[in-house]
Amino acid sequence: MMNEIRFCPHCGSSEMIETVQQGESSVWSLSNTFASQPLYHLICRNCGSVSRSYVKEPEKLLKKQDRR
Repeated sequence: MMNEIRFCPHCGSSEMIETVQQGESSVWSLSNTFASQPLYHLICRNCGSVSRSYVKEPEKLLKKQDRR
């Protein structure tokens, strides 16, 4: 799991789970209209708080000429 959060900032639990949100809730690029990425969430298993939301490959949201 790609996460540096080890404890929930809301309840202190160490039981964090990674989830993925896809489909219509994907992140779509404004600069590259054909690029989208699923949105991942780090959620506390104890209290249900979302501690982090992210895409795993943000460079794919850019046009090819704008990538590093």
